Amino acid sequence: MVVDYPMSDALKRLPKQFFADLVVKTNAEIAKGYDVINLGQGNPDQPTPQHIVRALQQAAANPLYHKYSPFRGYDFLKEAIATFYKREYDVDLDPKKEVAILFGSKTGLVEVGECLLNSGDTVLMPDPGYPDYLSGFALANLKVEKMPLTSENGFLPDYDALPESVLDTARLMFLNYPNNPTAVTAPADFFEQTVRTAEKHNICVVHDFAYGALGFDGEKPRSFLQTPGAKDIGVEMYTMSKTYNMAGWRVGFALGNKSVIRAIELIQDHYYVSLFGAIQEASAKALLGPQDCVRDLVARYETRRNAFFNAAHRIGWHAAPSQGSFFGWLPVPEGFTSETFFDELLTKAHVVVAPGIGFGSSGGNYIRVGLLTEPERLTEAVERIGALHLFD
Repeated sequence: MVVDYPMSDALKRLPKQFFADLVVKTNAEIAKGYDVINLGQGNPDQPTPQHIVRALQQAAANPLYHKYSPFRGYDFLKEAIATFYKREYDVDLDPKKEVAILFGSKTGLVEVGECLLNSGDTVLMPDPGYPDYLSGFALANLKVEKMPLTSENGFLPDYDALPESVLDTARLMFLNYPNNPTAVTAPADFFEQTVRTAEKHNICVVHDFAYGALGFDGEKPRSFLQTPGAKDIGVEMYTMSKTYNMAGWRVGFALGNKSVIRAIELIQDHYYVSLFGAIQEASAKALLGPQDCVRDLVARYETRRNAFFNAAHRIGWHAAPSQGSFFGWLPVPEGFTSETFFDELLTKAHVVVAPGIGFGSSGGNYIRVGLLTEPERLTEAVERIGALHLFD
């Protein structure tokens, strides 16, 4: 007889995957033969630049990389990361003590709670926010306090509105700018306030900088580590996925506070034996090599953003254009929730968006669109929505 073994309590605590049901609905419409324009996903649509692919192909032939990599990664990649941060943000990093190599930044975001907190401790997260933050919190059995992101406050947390009791008990805070899903960037004075708040309440800050390269209108998104004192109270997590279209390569970094880096490397000593060396070499060459591909990618996303928001404004769908990331964040029309608006667009316009409620209760009156198809297709999607006359 086959035994059906029960899952652990930790796995039972994992949140339900909200977007799984939406994928089922989307596939059902596609199966009916409709031309569905899917703007609901966040997967980069462009290939990895060829010079990075060639670097991997050449490095893969090196027999050294056919053995186990050093547990904590090759020094040459950590040094490349430090050089990259100095060049891009004028941030000084000690490659040996202030840089940890991650299996994609998602891994670091999920494991950092287990690294620093104990069961029942409190963590602060943005609402709306990236849903997978909750996975790490659930596995570590943490108490979650939400920081509402509202349009009135520029989709930044309002620390003054949080109860002192919450700030005093919190041990970890997650931030993410350029923000997923709201597509805003954070100014220097907000990060300065964050450092002051963290110092006052003894909170470790984790800044998810996944979209760090993607800023528009000539504005370069700020690294949290550019803020005086940031390395004293927190870390930043960066990924190659968005900057270089390397999502499938699973390469990320944690940078900053030495004690946090030490904890992350310790837990990874027990989970992994580092990344394939050829991927590490190709990643180093991406960071140190020509950056034309990054500039071209940002220009591509900005062109898409402009096409989408110009079309949206023509049909009376008004929202501030994205400041960064490859997303747009727009209000739903009167009489709809984000979920009912999703259903309306899917079944009547055959356009898929991501309901904002999936990112937290503060997102219930918004939807997120992914700018991950060409301008003509984005414009067509908006025109289909316009034909429903929901914004007249």
